[in-house]
Amino acid sequence: MPDAPAGPMRWQTARIVSIRAETARAKTFRLALAGPSAHRAGQHYVVRLTAPDGYTASRSYSIASAPDGSPEFELTVERLEDGEVSTFLHDVVEPGDELEVRGPIGGWFVWGGETPALLVGGGSGIVPLMAMLRLARATQRSGLVRMVVSVRSPDDLYYADELPGPETAVVYTRRAPEAVGRRVGRLAGDDLAGVVRPDATAYVCGSSGFADHAGDLLVDLGLPTERIRVERFGPTG
Repeated sequence: MPDAPAGPMRWQTARIVSIRAETARAKTFRLALAGPSAHRAGQHYVVRLTAPDGYTASRSYSIASAPDGSPEFELTVERLEDGEVSTFLHDVVEPGDELEVRGPIGGWFVWGGETPALLVGGGSGIVPLMAMLRLARATQRSGLVRMVVSVRSPDDLYYADELPGPETAVVYTRRAPEAVGRRVGRLAGDDLAGVVRPDATAYVCGSSGFADHAGDLLVDLGLPTERIRVERFGPTG
């Protein structure tokens, strides 16, 4: 996700409320601040770890939960074998532990819940888009949102129990459930053609390769580039 930002925003202490598995390699951490999170759908927090010798490591993680005015928010983190922060979160952190966080951060890749939105995610790029989908559902504005998620297999799909609905579609690129009619393969124009609205803003999140490909498909389908917002990410350990 995005690099840790510079600026005067202060660090806060967040308590781990709960931890749940999303896939074999991803967990969602629910954290609570002393006051309201005040985040918007699409923003992120920076998590900082400090070793006893003073060494620090920090990584940015997108917020998966919808804004609700509470002190709590959720971060979904993929475990990377050489990741300093992600391995600590997965292997060491327990409910009740405290972390240093800074945020919420981001003002461009956000959705306020009032205008049509097309959400296109690749793999773990679904995380900030899930905050938008949850916001739409919580405010009974699901009609404004359509989401298309591309994943390798059912085992790689985040939020698998919650995701299904009339607003969502999943594209499997390597292995699909038997009940899925679409052949496995890369995201294609046909996967997006039925959900592109000329008045919608598209939010695309995924690896650089996925983001470029999805953006090109949307342009080919007639969506102006100024209505396409892209967030690219690489491995964030």
